[in-house]
Amino acid sequence: MSSSPRILFGFHAVTVRVKTAPGSVVELYIDGTRRDARMRQFIERAKEAGVRLIESDELRLQALCGTHRHQGVVAKVTAAPATKSLDDLLDTVEGPPLLLVLDGVTDPHNLGACLRVADGAGAHAVIAPKDHAVGINATVAKVASGAAETVPYFMVTNLARTLGELKERNIWVIGTADDAPRTLYAADLRQAVALVLGAEGQGMRQLTRKTCDELVSLPMAGAVESLNVSVASGIGLYEAVRQRGAT
Repeated sequence: MSSSPRILFGFHAVTVRVKTAPGSVVELYIDGTRRDARMRQFIERAKEAGVRLIESDELRLQALCGTHRHQGVVAKVTAAPATKSLDDLLDTVEGPPLLLVLDGVTDPHNLGACLRVADGAGAHAVIAPKDHAVGINATVAKVASGAAETVPYFMVTNLARTLGELKERNIWVIGTADDAPRTLYAADLRQAVALVLGAEGQGMRQLTRKTCDELVSLPMAGAVESLNVSVASGIGLYEAVRQRGAT
């Protein structure tokens, strides 16, 4: 695997890297004209981490990352050390964790799309069972558009046990089910949450379902019975973003 620098951009992806592996940040480019509170806080954190800051203009930032959606933050990074465990990750999370749990998603295109949605919504990790899921492969990485590197993906031996351990950390486990009496929009997603989705059609396995603290449904007004798991993931995670007041 090449060790040449790669590009990360956007506040979430770069902040996570600065926080968890500041030594892997080769150079950090920021919009020299942006001086709002979010940027000031970001700059302060980067300086505390000893990261080299370079003021740049819009054209340079866009040329570095190939998009105008960089939020004024672009970093050149080397490969970061892999997160050792889910527990290690959760110990570093500030504020209420937001986790996506996938039970039975075996299609690499679906996993890649779920990782991309998780990255966009700022989810802290995606969790799946080892024996009932797809791992990170070239197809997943391509569909994820970089999110396979920025979103920690944990494959666990026993999903029900892992959900139990999350509950011991006071993380509320919310499963999605077509027959649930309440909809997603009635759930409190401002608290620490693990959102659990099953494969399209089959849904969650029975033991996974029983382990959830709460079951919610996605309102379906048309003729189809279910949504693609990545679409459902996006609806759930971005409802959490909305409730938490993120901008």
